[in-house]
Amino acid sequence: MRHPLHPALVHFPVACWSLATAADLAGLHWGEPAWHFAGSLLVVGTLAAVPAMLAGFYELTTLDEDSPAITDVYLHMGAMMAALLFYAMSLFARLDHTALVVPGTFGISLSVMGFLCLSAGGWLGGKLVYAHRLGGGTAMQAPRKAESGES
Repeated sequence: MRHPLHPALVHFPVACWSLATAADLAGLHWGEPAWHFAGSLLVVGTLAAVPAMLAGFYELTTLDEDSPAITDVYLHMGAMMAALLFYAMSLFARLDHTALVVPGTFGISLSVMGFLCLSAGGWLGGKLVYAHRLGGGTAMQAPRKAESGES
C-alpha cells in the first residue's frame, strides 16, 4: 500500500472512546440514558480498535529498528494498548450478562483512565507523524511563503 491504513482507522475508536468518556461524565447529571449511550460507544470503539491496532502493528513491521522514532512508536503502542485495556474493563464493568447497566464509580473511573491513556497515545501518534514524519511516504514540506510581489 502506498498510503498507511492505520491513520485512517484510528479515528473511529478515538471518537467513540472520547465520546463514551464524555457521556459517562454527563451521566452523572443525566443518568441512565447517557450511561447507556456510553456503553454502546464503548462496544463500537473497542471493536473498531482491533483493526486499527492490527494495521498499526503491520506498519510497525515496515519500520527500521534503528529508526530514531522507535522509542516513541513503542510508547504510543503501549499507551494505546493501555487505553484499550481500560475501556474494555469499563465495558465489562457495565455488562450484566448481555445487557448494559449503570457503570458505577468504578466503571466511570476506568473510562477516565482510558481517556488519559488515549490522550497520551494520541499525542505520541501526532508526534510520530509531524515530528518523525512517519506514515507520509515522503517528508512533508512547510508551506511556501508568498513572495513580496504577490497578493
